[in-house]
Amino acid sequence: MASKYIILDTETTGTTEEDRVIQLGYMVLGSKKIEVHNEFNSSEIPIKFGAMEVHGITQDMIINKPLCKETDAYKRLVELNNDNNYMIIHNAPFDLGMLKKEDFDVKMKVIDTLRVSKHILPDEEAHRLQYFRYKMELYKDEKKEADKLGIEVKAHDAIGDVLILKLLLSKLKDIVIEKYPDSNPVEKMVELTKTPIIIKTFKFGKYKDKTLEEVASSDTKYLKWMLKSMDNLDDDLRYSINSVLEK
Repeated sequence: MASKYIILDTETTGTTEEDRVIQLGYMVLGSKKIEVHNEFNSSEIPIKFGAMEVHGITQDMIINKPLCKETDAYKRLVELNNDNNYMIIHNAPFDLGMLKKEDFDVKMKVIDTLRVSKHILPDEEAHRLQYFRYKMELYKDEKKEADKLGIEVKAHDAIGDVLILKLLLSKLKDIVIEKYPDSNPVEKMVELTKTPIIIKTFKFGKYKDKTLEEVASSDTKYLKWMLKSMDNLDDDLRYSINSVLEK
């Protein structure tokens, strides 16, 4: 059976442990006709004002909507959830973490375009989806792509980000083919998603713009303090600090 590629985004009530999905949007590629799913859903958790500021979804927009697990979009996602298919998300841990609260445990192979972009474009100023929308001029193809797929792109709509992600995925795939000509580009992106990113330079704190190796030579205690005391330390930074200390 041919693999399908699910390009997905969620909008949520916020970003804390208690928060939940209020919009599920995704496209399914891999057959002649592209499936488009985009549904609002209600939640027992009220939408936080900070979240409203980001996505513009207000409480009245989800009144009387079904719960996430009751939507057609969720039910179809469950049908697609097998190891023959691929899930493509920008910053996958966040969306997959939110879906896990809805009892969705991903069985698909995962491509996190955020991690892939950090691997293959390490010198970019940022790796956010909207950054690439403008840096790669994806917005120029957005309207044409939306018309082709029969999508009405609205502000504050998850499917709009999915559309941009589809365009970004194509660009990243071309770069992966160029950098790894002997690899299957899709499988290489799956591999890069699982591969830790080596961070070479601090981007914050008292050692901003200093390399980890420089700090390891001058202030090893600080790096050890970070590992011990910073519970929210980025996993890649933790991996990189441990690597430089082992040297």
